[in-house]
Amino acid sequence: MDRAQLKSSIENELRGNLLPFWRERSLDHTRGGFVAEMAADGTLNERAPKGLILNARLLWTFSSLYRELDDDRDLALAHRAFDYLQTFFLDREKGGYIWRVTPDGKPLESSKKIYGQAFSIYALSEYYRATGLDNALAGAMELFGLIETYAYDGTCGGYIETLSRNWFPAVDMRLSDKDMDTAKSMNNHLHILEAYTNLYRIWPDTAVSLRLQELIDVFGARILAPSKHFHLFFDGDWAVRSDSYTYGHDIEGAWMLCEAAEALNNAYLKQQVSRWAVEIASAVCIEALDNEGGLAYEGRDGIVVDSRREWWPQAEAILGFWRAYIITGDEKYAEIVVHLWEFIQQRMVDREQGEWFWRVFADGSADAKEPKISEWKDPYHGVRMCLRMLYYLRD
Repeated sequence: MDRAQLKSSIENELRGNLLPFWRERSLDHTRGGFVAEMAADGTLNERAPKGLILNARLLWTFSSLYRELDDDRDLALAHRAFDYLQTFFLDREKGGYIWRVTPDGKPLESSKKIYGQAFSIYALSEYYRATGLDNALAGAMELFGLIETYAYDGTCGGYIETLSRNWFPAVDMRLSDKDMDTAKSMNNHLHILEAYTNLYRIWPDTAVSLRLQELIDVFGARILAPSKHFHLFFDGDWAVRSDSYTYGHDIEGAWMLCEAAEALNNAYLKQQVSRWAVEIASAVCIEALDNEGGLAYEGRDGIVVDSRREWWPQAEAILGFWRAYIITGDEKYAEIVVHLWEFIQQRMVDREQGEWFWRVFADGSADAKEPKISEWKDPYHGVRMCLRMLYYLRD
């Protein structure tokens, strides 16, 4: 598959599969906003709560699509996502966005998970880039101030994982049931980095610049291990609490760090993170790719401990390995991208129900138990990968 064929195949996937699914099947016509949960067979769970992450990512997705494709359908859906987020998730009394609401939009879990605030900044910034609406910019700026006031650790650096509705440290710091209950995590810092990068594009404020630079330094000093994988969980003083790593986050972080340095237009940081990106890509390449071209989920001490292939690491790996190709010019990374894309097309894409399966097992079978839409299953990874790759392959 040459570059032109790769570009054509990615565009066909975006326009022929992902966009019809999310533009048409994700809308909640009964309660407003978007569907909270859809099973792999297309069955809707009407009792599922609606989560902040899904709704923020939908706002980012449709805003980004409108910016790139200039289709009024995406603009209308971006407005729909923004209105739902502001109406049901925005905490007008205490500030910030609550974590979860009932199917009817009533508060269900009002904690202020900083991961969720970060994705709200990411989405509001993109909505502003798409529409120029001042209230989107104002909301993103306000959230930045809240995170810096209440979640920033002025003593040890970095950001606390979870706060109460009133912005006090929470008793349970976990982002989800599968995460460790620790004060700090790689995942939280990665997506604050992502959010501040997008915020800096629309609001090049000195405070945002300083924190973005500091986040890059935190990754180099605290999160990136000598093995060139990311530690996952930490105490408040940055003592490492975990012993494994996730390949999807490794390769996702590789290209996100590059974008942060590019947004800052800092030559030294760009050189530094480019080196990290290639080292991370090399480590992931050696350990995590299987014979079909798919990316395993988790490793420990240089060995794969979870060989299942989930949808989002495959998408992020395409961007991470392509970034390594851009930096080095080494064709092996371009070939990895082609093989990954072929794996996605052969194994991950659901030809019957649309979108991608959540997970594919080592034997090639899809996991039919996991949902197609949920609090954690959304268009953000797949659509973003397609849009960025089409940009890279334009010439």
